[in-house]
Amino acid sequence: MAGWILLAILVIAVAWLIIVYNGLVSLRNQVQNAWKQIDVQLKRRHDLIPNLVSTVKGAMEFEQDTLEKVINARAKAVSATGPRDKAASENMLTQALGKLFAVMENYPQLKSNQNIMALQEELTSTENRIGFARQFYNDMVASYRIKQEVFPNNLMVNMLGGFSKEEYFEAEQTDRAVPKAELSLRS
Repeated sequence: MAGWILLAILVIAVAWLIIVYNGLVSLRNQVQNAWKQIDVQLKRRHDLIPNLVSTVKGAMEFEQDTLEKVINARAKAVSATGPRDKAASENMLTQALGKLFAVMENYPQLKSNQNIMALQEELTSTENRIGFARQFYNDMVASYRIKQEVFPNNLMVNMLGGFSKEEYFEAEQTDRAVPKAELSLRS
């Protein structure tokens, strides 16, 4: 009788190990897939930027500095690796694009150019996709971390190893600051 009880406990322990291990592997793969989805959207963004810059370049002779900042930020973003480095470089690129769009508003011939408007719309759409992909990635990282850290799963994770904590895709400190809105009508 004691042998059967011991065998049942052993079977339950092995079944639990298999279930937890397979769950962690599944979540790790989902996190990796979510990261690749961000990469797909970033690649789309990186491909659109040279088209926008070349289309705008001729009309914005006096704004070379803005265009160079976009080009440099794109180059850094393309070469970045890992969530932390990618987040920092992509945030720089987002800021540079924001400045470019603001400068473009001052050029009536750009606002009336259908190619530029289409490229700007594509970039805006891509920015939204990137935001959703980042959110999904962070949701997957949270699920993966929770699965790793809850008891008794954490015992198995520590025992087996191979399940590192993934990094969240985080905003820069400057992006977290509350913007000031000046609403006074006085000069």
